[in-house]
Amino acid sequence: MSTLLPPSPKPPTTSRRKRGFRPLVDLPVLTWLAAAVMVALIHPLVPAPRWLMLHLVLLGAISNAIVVWSNHFTHTLLHVADEDRRGEQVRLSLLNAGVVAVVGGVLSEIWLITLLGATAVAVAVGWHGWTLARLLRTTLPARFGRSVRYYIAAACFLPVGAVFGVLLARSPEEPWHARLELAHAAVNLLGWIGLTVIGTLITLWPTILRTRISDRAERDAARALPVLVVAIGAVVAGALADQSMVAAAGLAIYLLGVGLIGPSFVDTLRRRPPTTFPGWSVLVGVIWLVGCLIALTVGIGTASSWTAAGSALTWLTPYLAVGFGLQVLFGALAYLVPVKLSRGPSRVRALNAVMDRGGPLRITVTNAGLLVCVLPVPSVVRVLASMMVMVALVSWLVLFVITVKTARRLMRAEPGAPSVAAAPGVAGTHAGAHTGRPAGQTAGFAALGLALIVLAVATGVAVDPAAAGAGSGATTAADVQPTGQVTTVDVTAQGMRFEPSTITVPAGNRLIIRLTNTDTDVHDLVLDTGQQSGRLARDGTATIDVGVVGRPIEGWCSMLGHRQMGMVLHIQVTGLPASGGSESDRMESGAPRADDHEHATNHGGSTHPEDSTGDDSPSAADDLDFMAKPPADFTAHDAVLPPLGKAKVHRRTFTVRDVVSEVAPGVKQAQWTYDGQAPGPVLHGRVGDEFVITLVNRGTVGHSIDFHASALSPQKPMRTIAPGESLVYRFRAKRAGIWMYHCSTMPMSAHIASGLFGAVVIEPPDLPKVDRSYVLVQSELYLGPQGGSADAAKLQAERPDAVVFNGYVNQYDHRPLTAKVGERVRIWLLDAGPNRPSSFHIVGAQFDTTYAEGTYLLRGGPGGSGGAQSLGLQAAQGGFVELSFPEAGDYPVVSHLMIDAERGAHGLVHVTR
Repeated sequence: MSTLLPPSPKPPTTSRRKRGFRPLVDLPVLTWLAAAVMVALIHPLVPAPRWLMLHLVLLGAISNAIVVWSNHFTHTLLHVADEDRRGEQVRLSLLNAGVVAVVGGVLSEIWLITLLGATAVAVAVGWHGWTLARLLRTTLPARFGRSVRYYIAAACFLPVGAVFGVLLARSPEEPWHARLELAHAAVNLLGWIGLTVIGTLITLWPTILRTRISDRAERDAARALPVLVVAIGAVVAGALADQSMVAAAGLAIYLLGVGLIGPSFVDTLRRRPPTTFPGWSVLVGVIWLVGCLIALTVGIGTASSWTAAGSALTWLTPYLAVGFGLQVLFGALAYLVPVKLSRGPSRVRALNAVMDRGGPLRITVTNAGLLVCVLPVPSVVRVLASMMVMVALVSWLVLFVITVKTARRLMRAEPGAPSVAAAPGVAGTHAGAHTGRPAGQTAGFAALGLALIVLAVATGVAVDPAAAGAGSGATTAADVQPTGQVTTVDVTAQGMRFEPSTITVPAGNRLIIRLTNTDTDVHDLVLDTGQQSGRLARDGTATIDVGVVGRPIEGWCSMLGHRQMGMVLHIQVTGLPASGGSESDRMESGAPRADDHEHATNHGGSTHPEDSTGDDSPSAADDLDFMAKPPADFTAHDAVLPPLGKAKVHRRTFTVRDVVSEVAPGVKQAQWTYDGQAPGPVLHGRVGDEFVITLVNRGTVGHSIDFHASALSPQKPMRTIAPGESLVYRFRAKRAGIWMYHCSTMPMSAHIASGLFGAVVIEPPDLPKVDRSYVLVQSELYLGPQGGSADAAKLQAERPDAVVFNGYVNQYDHRPLTAKVGERVRIWLLDAGPNRPSSFHIVGAQFDTTYAEGTYLLRGGPGGSGGAQSLGLQAAQGGFVELSFPEAGDYPVVSHLMIDAERGAHGLVHVTR
C-alpha cells in the first residue's frame, strides 16, 4: 500500500502570480485576528467584549481559514484543478461582509442588521458546501475523499448555527437563552469547526509530522463521521427539547466519535512525535478539545438548571476558542503558509524556520498560562497569566508577517525556482524541509516558557499575598509546656459565620485549622497572632498552623463588614495555670478580642479593602475640609442624563473593579465600583425596553448586582459571583421611575457604602420634553484611612462623615450644573443610602412638578398654581422635580436635612440669560 498520498498528476492551471500570496483570500484571517487583539487590549471600553472577541476569532478568522483551506484540500485530494478562483473570492467577500454586519448589528443592538449579516454568512458557507459537494459528485472516487465529506457536513451545520445566533440576538429569557446558546455552540464549535478540523487532520496530521498515513485512517474516518453528526444532533435536540441529559449524552457520543478516529491519530504520533511548532500546536489543540468536551459533558450532565448549564458553557468557551481553535489554526497555518508561498525546497526550509522561531517557548507559555487561568487562582495571577498567553499568541501574527516578507524577498532573489504544492501528504516529501531543532534547545525553550509563567504567578502572589495565603505568624505558647500532641479542627465559612465558632484546645497542644469556604462570597480567617488563611473563593481551602497554644486566641473574617456581622472565631484553652489566659495577659500581649470593634486589623500587609473598624485608627475624615477646593484639573461626575436612543434592547457590560478615588479635596478612599466609577453608569430606557447586562467581577471579593427596575426571582441573576467570574442579567423594564441598582452581596450596607450602586431611568410613556435633564444620586461616605476602605464601625453606627451628590463632596459648588432663564429643567433624584434619607431642595426656586416612586405628586406644570419646595426620599427611593429658573444667578442645591447639606450634599445651578 502506498505510504504517502500521491501528488496531483497535473497541477492546477494557474498563473505564477496566483500560486502565492493572495490578499483577498489570505488577509482576512490576519485582519480578524488583529481585530481580536485590539479588542482584548481595550476591552473595558468596548461593549460585550467577551462576545466580540470570541466571534472575531471563531466567526471571523477561523471561518475564513476553513473556507479557504477546505476548498484547497478538496481540489488537491480529488485531483482536480481549481478553476473557480473568482467564485471563491465572491464567497469570501460575502462571508466577511456578513461577519461585519453581525458584529455591527449586535453591538448597535439593531436586530435587522444582525439578521442580514447572519443570512450572508449562511449563504456564503452554504454555497461553499454546495461547491464541494458538486466536486465530490462529479469526480472519480479518491482514497481520501472522505475528508471532503467532513467539509460538506460541516458546511451544513453553520447555517443552522446562524439561525440560533439570530434568535439569541433577540435576547430570549431564561432558560431559552441558555438552551439556544448550547445549540448554537454545538453546531458551530463542534459542527462547523470541529468536523472541519477532524476531517483535515486525517491527512494533514501525518503530513505535518512527515510520516506515512496510518493504514486504518480511512476506515476510522468513515466510521467516525456519522457518529459525530448524530452526536451534534443529539446535543441540539436535547437543548431545544429541554432535556439536559440528552444534550450531555450527545456530548459523550461526540467524544466517542473523536475516540473512533483517535487510534490512527495516536498511531501516527507514536511513529513520529512532533519536533516543530506546527506539530506541537496541533497536538495540544486536540488535547484541549478532548479536555473541554469532558468538562462540558460533566457540566451539562450535572447542572441543576439550564442557567447552571449555561454557566458551564460560558466558562469553557474561551478555552475551546483559544486552547483548541486558535492553536489548531496556528499550527496548521504555520505548516501550510510556508509551503504555499515556497517555490523550492530551500525556500520551504527557510520559511518553516521563520514560523518555528521560539516554538517550544510559545507552546509552553500558551498552554501553561491557560492552565493557570483554569485553576482557582487569585484574579491578579489570572490577569498576568492571560497577558502572557496573549503575547505568545500575538507572536504568531508577527511571525506570519515576517514569513510573507521573507517569501517575497526569496522570490525576488531566485525568480526561477520550481514551485511546491501546498497539499496534505505531498509536502512531507520535501527533502529540504525544516526538521526541528536539537532536543536540548527544545527543552531549554520549554523551560524558559514555564519559568515565565511561574514568574507571572509569583508576581501575582506578591501583588496580592493575602489571596495566596501569605501571612505572618506569632507565638501563641506563652509559658506552657508543649505536649507534643496535635489538635486538628475543620472549620467552614458560610453565611457570615464560622462553623464551629468556638474551638477548645488543651493547653500545650499544637493547633491546626483546616478552613473551607463553602459560601458564594470570599472569606478569610485572621487570628490575633497575625496568622491568616488568605482570601478564599468558593470551595477554597487553606490550612493555618497556629502552633502550640498557651492562651485564648480570637479570629475573624477581615472582609469589609463581615466581622461586624458576627463572623468571628473563638479559640479557648483548657488546662491553663490559674494565671494563664487572663484578660490582663491578653491586654499585655496586645491581642484584641474578636468582638472588640475599637481595633483596626490589617495583618499581612494586604493592600486590598480590609475590615476597617477603628475610632483609634488614622481616618481620612481628619483631612476632610468642606471649604476646600478641588484641584484645578478636577472633573465633576457628569450629571447629564444620557440621551435616549432608538434601541429597544440595551446591552451593557458592567465590570466590578477595585479603585482608589478622590471623594473630597485631599481625601482618597479604596472603592468597589461598577466600571471604575461611583455611582455606576446611568442606564436610560423606556417602559418595555429590555436590558441585557453582563456583570464581570474583576475585584478581589465576591460581588453581585440587583436591579430594582427588574421584577424576577433574585436567586439566579442576583447571585454573588467570585472574582474572575461573570453572569448575564436580563430584565424587561415594565414600570417607569428612577430605579436603584446595587451590589446585594452581604454585608449589603458595606458594598453600597463602598461605591457599588447606580441608577436606571425608565421614562413614563407620556413624559414631556424638557431643555435639560440631570441625574443626582445621593449617598454617604464612611471614611476609613487615607486610601483605605470604608469604616465598617461607623457604618454600623450610622455615623457618616459626609453625604454627597454623585460621589464627591460639594463637587457641583466648584463645577456647577448649568441652565438658562426660562428653560425647563428636570432633575432625576435617587437616594442610594445606604442609610440616610434626603429632602431635595433648590434655594431660590420652586418645583412646579414633582414625581416620586412611579407617580406624580404634583403636576401643575409651568402654568399651574401649585408648587413644591422639596422632594423627600427614603433610601432606595427616587423621582424627579421640574422647574424653570426665573432669573440669572447661582441657585444652591441641597438636601434640606441641613446637617447633610453642611457635610457635602450641596451644589449649585448656574443660571444665565
